[in-house]
Amino acid sequence: MKTVLTMLALLISFSFATPARAADTFDIAITVDDLPAHGKLPLGMTRSGIAESHIKTLKAHGVTEAFGFVNAAGLGNDADNAAVLDSWRQAGYPLGNHTYSHMNLDQASTLEAWQADVIAGEPAVASRMEGLFWRYLRFPYLSVGSARRDDAFAFLRDRGYKIADVSIGFSDWDYTDAYARCVGKSDVASIERMKVKYLQDVDTGIANMKENSRRVFGRVIPQVLLTHIGGWSAVTLPNVLTRLEAAGGRYVTLAQAQADPAYAEPGGGSLISRNAWKNNIKLVADTSAEPTLDLKSICK
Repeated sequence: MKTVLTMLALLISFSFATPARAADTFDIAITVDDLPAHGKLPLGMTRSGIAESHIKTLKAHGVTEAFGFVNAAGLGNDADNAAVLDSWRQAGYPLGNHTYSHMNLDQASTLEAWQADVIAGEPAVASRMEGLFWRYLRFPYLSVGSARRDDAFAFLRDRGYKIADVSIGFSDWDYTDAYARCVGKSDVASIERMKVKYLQDVDTGIANMKENSRRVFGRVIPQVLLTHIGGWSAVTLPNVLTRLEAAGGRYVTLAQAQADPAYAEPGGGSLISRNAWKNNIKLVADTSAEPTLDLKSICK
């Protein structure tokens, strides 16, 4: 009897020591958009400070690679902004192109104007990535165009680009300006409400990602997370990574994640959503017990 109890104790101990079953684990690449500056700058923060906060968090969580996607037009807005790209590289993390001015392909005046914006974004990245592969493009707004899609893809192939896809994100961009306003008003209560809502949505988003991935691909595919280098992400990224890890996330590079066959056909929007639409697969709906926050009016 004593032997049986000992074995049960060991089994229980092992189950608590294992954060996720092997079947629950998944690879995930971290990508960060809008370097050097995303959204309004909260009072008391600097752009370089936000970057250093991201880097500190990423390193603390053992993130092997975090591709930063650059809008080089931001370098001219503040003398502090160049330090963002430099510190990103000094941390050993790579940079890619997000177009010069974050130009939406669908809304560009012409295809040629968008192509020029891609090319204009290259020098700031290439000069900091000498000898390394940097020709990943993250489409602004994840918009690959409609009538312009094929021409845009051909243009990128001719310039040696790969497309940085996205499979999961938590809409951190929606919170960035609201957070800056609330910080400016010292509205701690509203900030706390935002955090509760956001992290609840992160938990729901991770669970839905797993279920929807199984519905569309029959398995949990490697993921590519989209986040942004804003003040909101700086203060919530530790919580996001902790939740991803608790759910079984294991950090890999963008190339490793996109080597999976699920990424064979690049496109816009979310990888899982567009494949569900293509194959007429119903996705699990987003649900939240927390009332929706009006992020456009909060703290105004």
